[in-house]
Amino acid sequence: AREARTRGCSPLVTQRRRLQTKMLEIRAFARKSLDRIFVLRRFEIENERCEMIDKARLEQKCSMWNIALTGDQLDQLDAFAQILVDYNQKVNLTAITDPEGIEDKHFLDSLLFASQPEVAGKMVDVGAGAGFPGIVTKIYKPELELTLMEPTGKRVEFLKYACAQLGLTGVEFAKERAEEATRKAWREQFDLASARAVAALPMLAEYCLPLVKVGGSFLAMKGASGEEELAAARGAIRKLGGEYKETRTLHLPGGDTRTLILCKKISQTPTAYPRNGGKIAKSPLK
Repeated sequence: AREARTRGCSPLVTQRRRLQTKMLEIRAFARKSLDRIFVLRRFEIENERCEMIDKARLEQKCSMWNIALTGDQLDQLDAFAQILVDYNQKVNLTAITDPEGIEDKHFLDSLLFASQPEVAGKMVDVGAGAGFPGIVTKIYKPELELTLMEPTGKRVEFLKYACAQLGLTGVEFAKERAEEATRKAWREQFDLASARAVAALPMLAEYCLPLVKVGGSFLAMKGASGEEELAAARGAIRKLGGEYKETRTLHLPGGDTRTLILCKKISQTPTAYPRNGGKIAKSPLK
């Protein structure tokens, strides 16, 4: 029965469950042992080493936004944190490597995005980087069809490795720049496009909206400057076939502001867009 329960889990999650089972067996043995204090402490230390994040703390913070995580999802997030920190030693993925920083600025930030009702169907994470919000969103909503679009080969290799270790399926990896991908098979193919920490909103709209099918959504993850960026991007959004709908402002535990800017795709993007990357950066649409 124990093997049946672990079948289908990722290697790291399975390893954690085996260690937890071993811990229970040692506790039972230690009650009858004169050396129980030393035996218990040894395995408690091993268990502490096995957990990267404080899962109870993350669960409590998520509950403030009515985000409910299962035990399996918490295990996957914990495993993802360890994968991220280990891989970060050879490939520069993130400057945030402390447990609570990962919980708040990577996981909770991504989960606030993932919990939005528009996050469904077929999604592309543009400039996926270290997997935020994409991989966390897939953990939270495993039924999602996810494409991780990232132009840097080393980061694409990390994304593939992380998804394999976490046992995630239904994920496509596109080693592409968004403006070039749109000229290939991905133009207007997605129900949702999003990006985090990629570019200012006028440029980001030109990267993302051409990927979204009519009737779909573009949900941009921004910080405190979200409203200012929106003011500069309204013209670009209209030219690209989009329509601004609403802004949702949230606050992380440390006080950082997160702004989610929702646009709907109401008409096809003109074939003149997106322009090449140099033109997008040099002369953002107005």
